[in-house]
Amino acid sequence: MIPAVLPTYNRAPLSFERGEGCWLVEADGSRYLDLGAGIAVNALGHAHPRLVEALTEQAGKLWHTSNLYHIPAQERLAAQLVAATFADTVFFTNSGTEAAELAIKMARKYWYDQDQPERVEIVTFEGSFHGRSTGAIAAAGSEKMVTGFGPLMPGFVHLPWGDHDALEAAVTDRTAAILIEPVQGEGGIRPLPDQCLKGLRDLCDRTGALLILDEVQCGMGRTGRLFAHEWAGVEPDIMMVAKGIGGGFPLGAVLATEAAGAPMGAGTHGSTYGGNPLACAVGSAVMEIVADPDFLDAVNRKAGLLRQRLEGLVAQHPDVFEAVRGSGLMLGLKCRAANTDLVQAGYAEQVLTVPAAENVVRLLPPLNISEAEIGEAVARLDRAAGTVAAGLAAAG
Repeated sequence: MIPAVLPTYNRAPLSFERGEGCWLVEADGSRYLDLGAGIAVNALGHAHPRLVEALTEQAGKLWHTSNLYHIPAQERLAAQLVAATFADTVFFTNSGTEAAELAIKMARKYWYDQDQPERVEIVTFEGSFHGRSTGAIAAAGSEKMVTGFGPLMPGFVHLPWGDHDALEAAVTDRTAAILIEPVQGEGGIRPLPDQCLKGLRDLCDRTGALLILDEVQCGMGRTGRLFAHEWAGVEPDIMMVAKGIGGGFPLGAVLATEAAGAPMGAGTHGSTYGGNPLACAVGSAVMEIVADPDFLDAVNRKAGLLRQRLEGLVAQHPDVFEAVRGSGLMLGLKCRAANTDLVQAGYAEQVLTVPAAENVVRLLPPLNISEAEIGEAVARLDRAAGTVAAGLAAAG
């Protein structure tokens, strides 16, 4: 018999009733060090007092009115994002998937309004992940996500990761946009080199194609800058944001230049809940904390410490690990053993990690993790790796 909750998830045998900072707590009091942060969502950990205060205050006033009316909290958060980024305008969604849908529509509507309706193709890359709607899975194109869900939305050109020649050949007079993650998350913590991102910006400038960046997982301070593309010194035309921007409350956004956003006039897109007062009140509090240069400096210091400790961990367990990769506090342990074995061994040591493609274990801790908690995290990972190594030895 099918369970009451549709069984689309392969859930771990864990259930948490509360969270405190970087820790999750089960009903029996067992405490787990959370290096997943809800898959890069809980940017400031669990039950952060500033976020609890912002949500509680707004909840006592107003939850929802719809976008039929002005929403002051939404306008405030939009102004914060515009002031801190390349963007001139912002549309709020509830998730990264919804942000992907609007980014696709926005790129195609831009060219339609330029009297070039044939420019509908969007170039994407192997290993990408942009959500699980029919449009988003068509954009990524991986067999795992699309099998059984056809026919797929047409108009996407899928390219190998890192094939510059294929990219040059793929951009034609039918290309509306190039869509890419500055750091692939689900794809195995694969950062796009700065020179490649600069090259993409140059290619878009030469051909007129729009550059869409998916910073749903790598944005909001995760790499040590407010957004990952800032390291390369380039700016997109459109950017997808979600996960960390709500600090655990469902919130997403599409940021755009005036040129890219202007065709999306009244009636071209909408959302019942997107930009609701509750979400935007929390998002404003997150922005106040995460966009602070001192906070981002601390992220970079802690990222350097964690990476150094992880490099030592890899050296100590050469049969288990191959390398460390990633950027900031978006790091991956490339494994020789099965990555799922390390995740499982971590449960026994009460440390939570997230598997990804390419046999990688993702480490996405809250950005305000302490140095002491970094030390504790690596110690627990060390013990988990020891368990995996022992299993490999026993298997011969």
